[in-house]
Amino acid sequence: MKRLEPSDHKECMGRIRPVNDALDVLNGKWKLPIIISLSLGNKRFNEMEREIPKITARMLSKELRELEMNELVKRTVHDNIPVVIEYSLTDYGRSLDDVIEALHKWGTQHRKRIMSKPAEV
Repeated sequence: MKRLEPSDHKECMGRIRPVNDALDVLNGKWKLPIIISLSLGNKRFNEMEREIPKITARMLSKELRELEMNELVKRTVHDNIPVVIEYSLTDYGRSLDDVIEALHKWGTQHRKRIMSKPAEV
């Protein structure tokens, strides 16, 4: 087995740390679906709840708070009667567009690859 040189370890950590940071922000089952939903336009809470299959109101609320805390989502309160609350992606949230597109492309290819294999008996 090849022994790692100190520079190899430093380079490896330099690649791992930012990826882990990104995964910490986007972790879980629901954050990316919420971001994808909002990438298609501003939404009210109930709209997102209907668009994202199987998400509970409690989980949607929690995830929106975390996304807002990480400056990916903006919550806007409109002074109508009744009060209307709308969610949108921030410009920073839109910076994930290329990442999501790459994941979409890879996921589509992966699904085709796996589905095209004959089932093992």
